[in-house]
Amino acid sequence: YGNFMDDLRLYVRGGTGGMGYPRLGGEGGRGGDVWFVARERATLKSIRDKYPQKRFVAGTGANSSVKALKGGKGKDCEVHVPLGISVLCDDGKQIGELNAAGERFLAARGGLGGSLATNFMPCKGQRRIVHLDLKLIADVGLVGFPNAGKSSLLSKISHAKPEIANYAFTTIQPELGKIMYADYKQISVADLPGLIEGAHANKGMGHKFLKHVERTKQLLLVVDISGFQLSIKTEFRTAFETILLLTKELELYKEELLRKPALLAINKMDLPCAKDNLNELMKQLQNPQDFLHLLQKEMIAANTLEFKDVIPISTYTGEGIEELKACIRKSIDEEAEQENEEYRKKKLLLLQTSE
Repeated sequence: YGNFMDDLRLYVRGGTGGMGYPRLGGEGGRGGDVWFVARERATLKSIRDKYPQKRFVAGTGANSSVKALKGGKGKDCEVHVPLGISVLCDDGKQIGELNAAGERFLAARGGLGGSLATNFMPCKGQRRIVHLDLKLIADVGLVGFPNAGKSSLLSKISHAKPEIANYAFTTIQPELGKIMYADYKQISVADLPGLIEGAHANKGMGHKFLKHVERTKQLLLVVDISGFQLSIKTEFRTAFETILLLTKELELYKEELLRKPALLAINKMDLPCAKDNLNELMKQLQNPQDFLHLLQKEMIAANTLEFKDVIPISTYTGEGIEELKACIRKSIDEEAEQENEEYRKKKLLLLQTSE
């Protein structure tokens, strides 16, 4: 999975409280807490490299003494984590998430200091094993089968430099790029490694890749106009079948993914017969019901993915790339406007009800 890490297991322990002072009724200080703090440039790999033991223990509270009857609090321990982190218990239950820079999560609370209530004996801090699960946060997620040209597309529309080659599974780790517009607006794009049939069932590390689609605002399906065949042993799939299969994989993994706004990029339009194949595909997309009899039932998703735009492109000649960038911008802006409108309506409703 390359140098990219999206899961890390840590041991966290809050500090032990300080000793009480029975003779004078003094209270020991509370133990320090362990906090996860979201930071822009942090990565799970940097945490692992910096702290190979993967143990985070907060400071012990100060003992009560004649000079200071109330002991001071132990030193907190802060762990800088990347944005898009879900914090899970060892049993897999989610206990928190950090999505914006500066957000904090209390991972382990410090123990109470010794006092009359505890017979002046300190309490130990909370201890547990947690999993940090990273899901990339991007505006647009590129989804497609291997060798559809997703990496080439990312390198054309952004400054990212993913590995590009003429064989399947070139991308072995998610890549992030940013589309820069003339007015300095930036849109982040995540190139996810190619899915295969059965990805929803975790074939070919399916879940490891599909989980990154969850945090993207929109989907951009990239499909090879000439169709796709993974190997001699697998069936050849036309562009239409590829779209249906991708939709099915997304639905089987998580149905809500199909509710995300989606665009469709038809790649490799520089190939011979591409124009005829495109005409055929557009007919199929306009009336998909008429062509479903050509496929096995298990390939067809219960819900269809509605595409806001279908853009023919060629990452080889550059055809359609500018149009695609404009469509992505328009789609993101429309979505933001819709969210703002919904937020305004909610605020107005709250004001009316409070009056």
